Amino acid sequence: MPMKMSATRKINRGPAGLLFAMSMVGVFAAAPAIAADGDNEAPADDLWSQDTLTGDWGGLRTRLVDSGVTIGLTEVSELLGNVSGGQRQGFDYMGRTELAVDLDLEKLLGWHGSLIHANGYQIHGRGLTGHNLGGNMLDPSNIEATRTTRLFDAYFQQALLDDTLSVRIGQIAADDEFLTSQYAANFINGTFGWAGIMAADLPSGGPAYPLATPGVRVKYAPNEQLSWQTALFNGDPAGSQAGNDNAQIRNRAGTTFSTNRDLFAITEAAYAFPADRQAGELPATVKLGGWYHSARFDDLRYDVDGDKIGATGADPRRNVNNYGLYGVIDKMLIAKPDTEDQGLSGFLRMAGAPDDRNLVSFYVDTGLNYKGLFEGRDSDIAGIAFSFAKVSDAASDRDKDYNRANPGATRPVRDYEAVIELTYQYAAAPWWIIQPDIQYIIHPAGYAASPTADTSLPASAMKDAFVLGARTTVKF
Repeated sequence: MPMKMSATRKINRGPAGLLFAMSMVGVFAAAPAIAADGDNEAPADDLWSQDTLTGDWGGLRTRLVDSGVTIGLTEVSELLGNVSGGQRQGFDYMGRTELAVDLDLEKLLGWHGSLIHANGYQIHGRGLTGHNLGGNMLDPSNIEATRTTRLFDAYFQQALLDDTLSVRIGQIAADDEFLTSQYAANFINGTFGWAGIMAADLPSGGPAYPLATPGVRVKYAPNEQLSWQTALFNGDPAGSQAGNDNAQIRNRAGTTFSTNRDLFAITEAAYAFPADRQAGELPATVKLGGWYHSARFDDLRYDVDGDKIGATGADPRRNVNNYGLYGVIDKMLIAKPDTEDQGLSGFLRMAGAPDDRNLVSFYVDTGLNYKGLFEGRDSDIAGIAFSFAKVSDAASDRDKDYNRANPGATRPVRDYEAVIELTYQYAAAPWWIIQPDIQYIIHPAGYAASPTADTSLPASAMKDAFVLGARTTVKF
């Protein structure tokens, strides 16, 4: 009888095996060019000025890139802890190793405008949200995920129409390109990437880290100012709804490649205002977008008979489809003289979704960054940001209905969750960032009781959480 393969073995042969194979394909495809240029050794860079910790590999990295193969390895490690509030107090370590491979098929095969990209993660440690904060909606870490080795993106992209149109197909993620803010990306809290309203309202958090899913994206950019993009995704990146409640465990290796009958669609138009430093006109970008999901979504207050779930405990009625709208503004506010990108910049994002079928019905975040705040620290970035996620009225009313029906075991009425983050990115080297971080989380889990509270007794909401920590990012 053939020997059964263990679960660990399967995972290792999934994303890690695919990425290794792709990198080897690229190396061998580029071998002739490397051999031809093998006698020309690139000069060794100074450790503290080179782009990566491991440098140019004796010129091999540059020759690979020139031949169409780019290999990247990055390690993000952090220690975050809530010194007060939440479900319990304590510090947790979380780490993520990323391996990325890009194949430029124009350089490798002469195929104009085409590329292949794949990246995967080895996620280790334990996240603060699940362990200490009682399942809050605005995750204090944008790398927190279930421990595993996972394939993320794996797609083919083709440019068309004089490079004004690009098509991407394969396993992709919406948070790579949609609802993004270039200035919000400097913060550690996950909501400043894939906004908390999307993670809370979409099945399995939507097609975003750590779960990409099969899809296709089309982007049209007729000029440098205007662009429009739209994408269609499989409706649930976790695949089957059956099995473990944790979506990341249902698709542990990122290789489910599910294509169920439901569909998630998102579209976005963007306009970048031309910048003219001499005229005092600084860069700004405005984005407007919307999304649609074809699945049926549970009603948050009423059951199949039209009665209140908080009182009956019956199965919820099902609402047909789901949708939402959003907007993003990125703006440089003050430019530091005689610099390209130093100065004060800000962002604002807003989003909304129907109240009856979504835990979060309104969302807003905003923040400020200053790059080059201190003399001689041109690449450092200091930032402060605020985010607010409103719990829908339907969910709040359900809590009130429950309390009226169970006066001896009342629960807190959820209302909102908010976070204030203060951070500083210290660029110790082009390949090394050290980032101390402070967050204050208001109403963790939307002002819910601790998950470990006795459901037969009255319970109070978890207290606001004060989170301290630091992150280090190293590019190898």
